Amino acid sequence: MAGRINDDDVKAVRDAVPIDAVVSEYLQLRNAGGGNLKGLCPFHDEKSPSFQVSPSKGFYHCFGCQAGGDTLDFIMKIDHLSFSEAVERLAGQAGITLRYEEGGYTAGTSGRGERIRLVEAHKAAALFYAEQLDGAEAEIGRRFLAERGFDQAAAEHFGVGYSPAGWDHLTRFLRGKGFTDKELVTSGLAQDSRSGKPIDRFRGRLMWPIRDISGEVVGFGARKLRDDDNGPKYLNTPETAIYKKSQVLYGIDLAKKEIAKTSRAVVVEGYTDVMACHMAGVTTAIATCGTAFGGDHIKILRRLLMDNATAEVIFTFDGDAAGQKAALRAFEDDQKFAAETSITIAPNGMDPCDLRLAQGDAAVSGLVESRTPLFEFALRHIVSRHNLENPAGRAAALDEAAPVVANIKNIAIQHESAVQLAGMLGIRDEQFVVKRVAQLARWARERGNQPQQQGRGGGRSPESAPATPAVMPGGPALNLRSPAHRTERELLKLALQRPALVSPAFDAYGIDEFTAPPYAAVRQAIQDAGGAAQEADDYLIRVREAAPNDTVRALVTELAVEAIHAKTVDEVYAGVQLVQVRLRAVDRRVHEVQGTMSRLGPQAPPEQHAAVQEELWVLQQYGRRLRNRGAEGL
Repeated sequence: MAGRINDDDVKAVRDAVPIDAVVSEYLQLRNAGGGNLKGLCPFHDEKSPSFQVSPSKGFYHCFGCQAGGDTLDFIMKIDHLSFSEAVERLAGQAGITLRYEEGGYTAGTSGRGERIRLVEAHKAAALFYAEQLDGAEAEIGRRFLAERGFDQAAAEHFGVGYSPAGWDHLTRFLRGKGFTDKELVTSGLAQDSRSGKPIDRFRGRLMWPIRDISGEVVGFGARKLRDDDNGPKYLNTPETAIYKKSQVLYGIDLAKKEIAKTSRAVVVEGYTDVMACHMAGVTTAIATCGTAFGGDHIKILRRLLMDNATAEVIFTFDGDAAGQKAALRAFEDDQKFAAETSITIAPNGMDPCDLRLAQGDAAVSGLVESRTPLFEFALRHIVSRHNLENPAGRAAALDEAAPVVANIKNIAIQHESAVQLAGMLGIRDEQFVVKRVAQLARWARERGNQPQQQGRGGGRSPESAPATPAVMPGGPALNLRSPAHRTERELLKLALQRPALVSPAFDAYGIDEFTAPPYAAVRQAIQDAGGAAQEADDYLIRVREAAPNDTVRALVTELAVEAIHAKTVDEVYAGVQLVQVRLRAVDRRVHEVQGTMSRLGPQAPPEQHAAVQEELWVLQQYGRRLRNRGAEGL
């Protein structure tokens, strides 16, 4: 085994790869103020961004689900990697050679995690297939691409390759790269033959590498080219540890930046359609990989689109019955989007690839722009099934279509759609339809089926969260209405984010000066890590490591990322928080001493009375000094 990764190398990896650069590979980040960035959390479903990243601190924290940590924690959680696998991945990106405590510099890969090995095998396979496309045997593949309008440059841009028709060309190639037969079968690149020996899964086919949102090759789509191939027209990688077809979108690695920039995504049906769209300038095109567009795909897009009023997802489907069925299936998930959904259907049943061949790039762009709102398409489809020439048919159509409109959460869109439905049905009394829809929506809300919202977004950002008691997972409540708790929170944020502003005074504060037990635990962790006055680069890392459990560790991360509530964060503001926390501690002690004096009574020894009286006098004088002089009185 390679052994434990050298601590200095782990630190070098953390320092070399900025957390915002890593996180932005998976979701769109926007300015959150105070030097922080925000986006939709990739770890739970939300419609308003509560996920924040602090580039200066190297941490992220979600105020919704409490997930948080540093760059390595993020990679471990989002890609289900072990600690060493996460370090190895980021080290590879940063060009850092890792040292292992047992065996020095790693000379082999026997200690690498399974996921890393599978990704490396797919990377090597993608290069192998791409090289094969230039060979004589692959002429049929090149002709297939050319007939669809794709030249060599297009093939290289998308990494299209060719799998040789022999039994084990890729298997022998990857063995030569050090991969075991077990790894090849586990990866889905090979399969066991009747003899028990691995053979290539893909043979004599055109190959499209399928990449995840970070750009790693995790699978392949293979297109049949020859009549003697008895397999399906398209053959995809089977489900593996790194490839889940319901969680990947073909082309997302190339489209993600433009999707985030334009707040628009175009969903097409196949690999060549994605290529055609991108070649025609529609660089937000993506496609599913052998499965219907579903909930996990929606989550990927929403993290890129965020809660943007202008965000839009456009579906392109064939005009046949299967295409219409797919469109209606997509409409069932419409309300899960934080975006408007539309549909566009090419003329004469053509897909974007056919359309580009027949009419050129401009026709593909025009197809996308000629979209129709998806709910309008669904309504027209429902209405078309009824005879609108008689009252009974119109009533039946209304009974079927009204619940669809009532399910639209945005009140303004719901009203406009009801008016539009009246027009489709030929009902002159628009208000009759509007009232019918409103009645159905109200009944649904009363049954608890549809929470009322004034938009598609339903989450809360940290800034808009109500000041009600918040409960840490596994811990006691924090009363955000309590002035004492609010001030303690601000002081801890300063101690974690701007320690120089509160040092050295903060390190003299006792644990008991923090009345909220979770805050007292964070104060203890800072003390155990060496205090706030230290000037170590890994200060926050050390505080998190000193935390006694995951609950406190999560709170440390939260406080390190949460914005400080001041327009100007300086020594004056820091001094106010220091004084307020200390002053409340002094006042509490004054009340305790006064209670002690009352309990002593006249029979207590004079020297005990004198000692208590002296402590009370000192505390009162100290409190008076703090009130009169502020931070100078500390």
